[in-house]
Amino acid sequence: MPATPIKIQRSNIDFLVQLKKNNNREWFNERKTEFLAEQANIENFASALLTELNLHDVIETLSGKKSLYRIYRDTRFSTDKTPYKTHWSGSFKRAGKSRRGGYYFHIEKGNTFVGGGFWGPSPADLKLIRDDIAFDAQPLRDIMNDKIFISSFGSLAGEQLKTTPKGFEADHPDIDLLRFKQFLLVKKFDDETVLSDNFVQQMGQAFKDMRPFFDYMSSVLSGDANGE
Repeated sequence: MPATPIKIQRSNIDFLVQLKKNNNREWFNERKTEFLAEQANIENFASALLTELNLHDVIETLSGKKSLYRIYRDTRFSTDKTPYKTHWSGSFKRAGKSRRGGYYFHIEKGNTFVGGGFWGPSPADLKLIRDDIAFDAQPLRDIMNDKIFISSFGSLAGEQLKTTPKGFEADHPDIDLLRFKQFLLVKKFDDETVLSDNFVQQMGQAFKDMRPFFDYMSSVLSGDANGE
């Protein structure tokens, strides 16, 4: 008999929907056993996703379980005091200083996606990226104009400055790229796809599609402004 595919179960999503309607400790504690069963399946899914990643990258994260974020929210500095997240999520770290960028997955009814890239680059990293773009943006534009990139991610995402970054001219031909403060790739999935038997492979392929962008950024960030 063929192996049962490791997949997102409808109950994994249904639990989140109910949690969103009953986001309080009493409701959650009464269903702790149910939560642990649903989380165990998400751990299995994350492990399968790690296996997919290891086919084309070197990942530091040791297991699917280690990749998962806790369901409990940190409410100390938030006006939203609801105690629980209403999504499953996790991330995988690439191994080694020369491999830059990270992988993130988020599972939620109507809002499932994978993301990757550079959420909060340090000032030094941001300067290296901008200096490289200002010198020659064509390698990055070639990646962004590739049909696989466009099909998977549409365009580069992330916060941008409304003004001109310090040290650059407002009429620079690549000012649209120089204004980025974050460099993110995002691919969304509809609810039907999330429940499909091959969803882990589809997520894995989306991560693989990020590699040309990651390889470019890794090259930029592993050198200095002179490209060394």
